[in-house]
Amino acid sequence: MQAHRGWTLVAAGSAIVGLAASIASVIDDLGPTATFCAEAGCQTVRSSDWAHPLGIPMSVLGVAFFATMVGLAFVARPALRRWLAIAGAAWAVWLIVLQAFVIDAWCKLCLVADPSAIVHAIAVVAGARTLRPGLRSIGLATPALGAAVLALALWTHHAPPPAPPPDAPLPGFVVEAQQPGKVTIVELVDFECPFCREMQRRLDHALAQTRVPVTVVRKMVPLPMHKGAIPAAIAWCCAELQGKGDEMARALFAADPEELTPAGCQRLAEQVGCDMERFRRDVPAAQQRAIADFQQAKDAGIHQLPTLFIGHRRITGASLTADELVTEIERAAVSM
Repeated sequence: MQAHRGWTLVAAGSAIVGLAASIASVIDDLGPTATFCAEAGCQTVRSSDWAHPLGIPMSVLGVAFFATMVGLAFVARPALRRWLAIAGAAWAVWLIVLQAFVIDAWCKLCLVADPSAIVHAIAVVAGARTLRPGLRSIGLATPALGAAVLALALWTHHAPPPAPPPDAPLPGFVVEAQQPGKVTIVELVDFECPFCREMQRRLDHALAQTRVPVTVVRKMVPLPMHKGAIPAAIAWCCAELQGKGDEMARALFAADPEELTPAGCQRLAEQVGCDMERFRRDVPAAQQRAIADFQQAKDAGIHQLPTLFIGHRRITGASLTADELVTEIERAAVSM
């Protein structure tokens, strides 16, 4: 009897923790910015094709599953509860395999929800009993859910390294890039980084809105955690040597991250009209350019992407809207 009571508590607790993690994921998926899990791995998982089966965010499916399991804890339907729990655990194992071997990135909230589903299934199969519905049990479940969400918020909170103030002295490569008569935007780029992709989308909108003359200078900062970032950086450098840097940048940002292989990047270069014989010949020089750009950023103490320099002002992170970027561009034009 004591063992059954223990498995009953484990089943209830794991379902509540899984529901809390799924709710936090829904908030991140549907909100304008990530509230709980804003790290690169979380963003990579969230932006992958696997995160939206049939167009539905995986987090919504997680909420539906765990909410159902919490409800079944109070309903005497042991067979239904058991088979749903087993199915949920099997799906959770598949999601863990996807993150490990296909997406090649880990989401903190997924690492709570998926094991919770597995533990829940073990507890249900091992003999978890049905809870007696009542004000006491429901009254305990509600604050437990709230406490779990709060705990996840504290655990997943990631304080980025302090960024230099916007008006700090400019790195030498930014000073050298400035062009007279134009607002110069120096953009540090990782073509696979989901934050960089979001910033690029907003920057494109800002550049379409402003009437200020602007030139964009890109520096390659391919992060080691993104396996497609280095091939993309090398491909961009090759295209830029042929005067097709802007077209190649748009193609690389728009491509699925899985396409950012050496062969995939060459296909994109061909699509934007690069001379492929020269492209291949320029690869060694492009590799050296990408290495030099990365080292310049490292020497300047830049450790967070996206980072933009609009004129003499440093913009770190992807928090600014397109309208706010327009304001920064026009402010830089006035101070030229």
